[in-house]
Amino acid sequence: MAHLGRQILVSAFAVLLAQPAGASEVQHRTEYKVALAGLTIARAAFLTKIEDDHSYNIDGDIKSAGLADLVTDILAKTSVSGVVRNDRLQAAKYVLYYKKGKKARTYEVSYRNGDIVSATTTPEPRRPKEWIPVTQSDMRSVLDPISGLIFTGDTNVCSQKLPIFDGETRMDLVLSPKGDEDFSTDGFKGKATVCGVRFVPRSGYKKGRKDLVYLSKSNRMEIWFAKAEAANVYAPVYVRIPTEYGTVTITAVKYGRVNS
Repeated sequence: MAHLGRQILVSAFAVLLAQPAGASEVQHRTEYKVALAGLTIARAAFLTKIEDDHSYNIDGDIKSAGLADLVTDILAKTSVSGVVRNDRLQAAKYVLYYKKGKKARTYEVSYRNGDIVSATTTPEPRRPKEWIPVTQSDMRSVLDPISGLIFTGDTNVCSQKLPIFDGETRMDLVLSPKGDEDFSTDGFKGKATVCGVRFVPRSGYKKGRKDLVYLSKSNRMEIWFAKAEAANVYAPVYVRIPTEYGTVTITAVKYGRVNS
């Protein structure tokens, strides 16, 4: 479950806020609780900075918590930087440091106009014979797993196919509408837009992996998006991910602006 765990702790933790162009630097902090079958297993926090020159930087920290600490120690640090262009956050560089127990790896990806120009993993892992390599075509017009889940306020959020590359695996997240739900947390109270999610692995994984096969066949994955009115963007506030070990939920426990 290591690969799926990393994927969950990075791709689904992308709960961020943006600021309209022309504003001075603004900072937003979002905090999350991750639970498996109702029991807390991790906590995370992301700090987003948007500058008045349209550049942005996002830093995230993820740590195991609760009962998970008794089993294994998981730590992740991630950052992404880029520019706000054409009403989207377009990454220039994405970095992920992921540590589980004593094993650690760093993933670095550089982008140019939405295309991947380099991707490195340190130390370089050994790939099994059944490994499906990432092709050149899979590296064109892709999103990073952090700022790739931010939508402007006039976007039809649940009618999107998101081509994500997390540093190792190239996947599509296909969103579909499932209505609205009430949602409240520190910094937000109102309606959330509920999207069903179909997980489609494309490359960068071992063929036949049971956890990925299970997730790709499921129709129970959801992402809830809440609108930040001041910034006029939608960002995720709740994620539900079915696994063979139970349902993982990721819930925003703080969703708000940091006062300068």
